[in-house]
Amino acid sequence: MTSFFSNMGSRFGGGNKQGKGGNPKSPGSGPSSPALPPSENMAQFGERSSSPSNQPLPAGNEPPKFFFQEKYAKLGVKGNFMPLAAQPKNVDLGDWLAHQAFEQFGNIEHLAACISEVDSNTGRPLCSHATCPVMSAGRSHTYTWLNSQKEPVKVPAYQYIGLVRRWIQGKLADPRTFPTDPLSSTAAVYASGNTAEGGDTPIPAGPTNLNTSLSTLSGRMWTGKPAGFPENFFIDVRTIFRQIFRIYAHIYHSHWVDPFWHIHSTNPSSSGWTDLNSCFVHFATVAKLFGLLSDKDLEPMQPLIDIWVANGSIPPDAATSACAILPAQMPAQTPVNQQ
Repeated sequence: MTSFFSNMGSRFGGGNKQGKGGNPKSPGSGPSSPALPPSENMAQFGERSSSPSNQPLPAGNEPPKFFFQEKYAKLGVKGNFMPLAAQPKNVDLGDWLAHQAFEQFGNIEHLAACISEVDSNTGRPLCSHATCPVMSAGRSHTYTWLNSQKEPVKVPAYQYIGLVRRWIQGKLADPRTFPTDPLSSTAAVYASGNTAEGGDTPIPAGPTNLNTSLSTLSGRMWTGKPAGFPENFFIDVRTIFRQIFRIYAHIYHSHWVDPFWHIHSTNPSSSGWTDLNSCFVHFATVAKLFGLLSDKDLEPMQPLIDIWVANGSIPPDAATSACAILPAQMPAQTPVNQQ
């Protein structure tokens, strides 16, 4: 997909191109992303405020979504992304999920940069306060931000995306969440397995029997523990994937026509929207395979995902969440404060 990202410059340098859908939307203006508020915890990310799925919007209230049609579900590559999604043999699950978090964030960074480009015809960004006054995925899904008083507030999409990108960058760069130093195999072990210095007196252990599970004997287990990841690691990975999904959903619902429909590749078999599909199907394959997103999370893009499941672009193992993390492997933690 390198050619896709490299072609973004020519799209904006050469003026708007007419597409089959008629004139592209007029981008608005918007200031640069604001500074991150003092609190960076994920309580600032509110859940969607949406029309219930059993209460459809009035007819004609939502424009047609071309990307939910099978002919616009094609990919810019052949095959599927299962070889890039499946956990390799002898690679710890924590290491693999961390790799996926970095890779998927890198892809969405490129795509988010596309919608922040300035159109040479108007001198304004494609995603701005004027074009996208709220962070949404269509008119039935709106994502809110929790302010310092924990109140859900609507913010422009460019602001929400900017804050999310900064939060994820901070998480990925934090060695406490994504440690980069390999675990030492020569850690000191003291009397009765205690790893803290305290003399030579053995520390009595509770009685055990042959039926005691290894996880009980070795202490609490969680995803990523053998590779040195903290107990909250899987929660953080799921939150990262949830926020990346929201950016994808906004891009499709608000920017599929402009710019992605109008981006033409030097490769005749691909274009802006097919390469966008390739990025998203890769993301969706990983997210579904490991159970990183719920069905409710996926609602804004479910029709497109259903097409890919039906035609095999999302393989059966991923479609059925064959490698989903079991609840018993997840740390007991108070849910993220979401509205």
